[in-house]
Amino acid sequence: MTTVLYIDDDAGLRRLAARTLARHGFDVTVAESGAEGVALASARAFDLIVVDHYMPGMDGLETLRHLRALPAAPPVVYVTGSEEGKVAVAALKAGAADYVVKTVGSDFFDLLASAFALVLTRSALERDKIAAEEQLRASNARLEALLSEVNHRVANSLQIVSAMVRMQATALDNAEARLALEDTQRRIAAIAQVHRRLYTSNDVEQVDMREYLGALVEELGETWSTPAAPRRLSLAADPIRLSTDRAVSLGVIVTELVSNACKYAYPSDGEKRGGGEVRVSLIDEGDAHFRLAVEDDGVGMVADAPARGTGVGTKLIRAMAQSLQTNVEYNTGSPGARSGVRATLRAALG
Repeated sequence: MTTVLYIDDDAGLRRLAARTLARHGFDVTVAESGAEGVALASARAFDLIVVDHYMPGMDGLETLRHLRALPAAPPVVYVTGSEEGKVAVAALKAGAADYVVKTVGSDFFDLLASAFALVLTRSALERDKIAAEEQLRASNARLEALLSEVNHRVANSLQIVSAMVRMQATALDNAEARLALEDTQRRIAAIAQVHRRLYTSNDVEQVDMREYLGALVEELGETWSTPAAPRRLSLAADPIRLSTDRAVSLGVIVTELVSNACKYAYPSDGEKRGGGEVRVSLIDEGDAHFRLAVEDDGVGMVADAPARGTGVGTKLIRAMAQSLQTNVEYNTGSPGARSGVRATLRAALG
């Protein structure tokens, strides 16, 4: 049965309200003042509260404010003998769920019972909405935690695989096989770096490419730069965020292009001996597109020349570019500043 607290200073109306509302199926408790009503509402839970506007001492609006301040405050129906619109507006602004004007006779209680039904329905819908939103938030939090844990485990697994490949490489006497495994290790590291970014970030669906490429370029610089053949790697990147799979594709492309530049653009003999710079840039071109460029100042590249090494890197670059629905363009030219290899990729952000 729905419990109702009826607050009104009129003793006759309180008795009539208790009898009439009981016939409508409500369990009614009455209070003769705002202070008594607030005390009763503080001591026990009610489904609904009715507050009269004109009461000595604590009037209806003040009573309403005290009731709304209670924990888990029930909906309040505001009643008054005044038909002034400003009273209704003031009550609704103060938090009343509905407003009913007092009239002589049973019509008032019929209207009040109808208001109760409407308010209870709205209140139930609001509770259901809040509960559904809370369940959705909890579900999203669980899914984000699960996805973060998956990325953490993937990153750990890739690190283990990378360590195994490194151990295998150090155990080989064949230089070509060892170099091939080292290339594989760098490719694994590029993918692991993405997942490392995901499980340490609040956003488990997208990767900050400036941070990711910064860490990746730093790792590649540490790998390729030696005292005998120093390599200066630089990055200029706009703040772009990509989904995980697209970030992986871009990371693999950067790894392959930088590795090729470090291996082939600056040979160990001749006038380019001893150093070289490789520049990586990621530019937001607007219109939901970005452009990646990797360039050096090395010996240049012969157009349509066959792939050097195993050719796996070239195949990987092509495959990753296709996953981004684009292709890689190579600009070739004579040796000299900015005339080495410049690979350009333009792809959509989505």
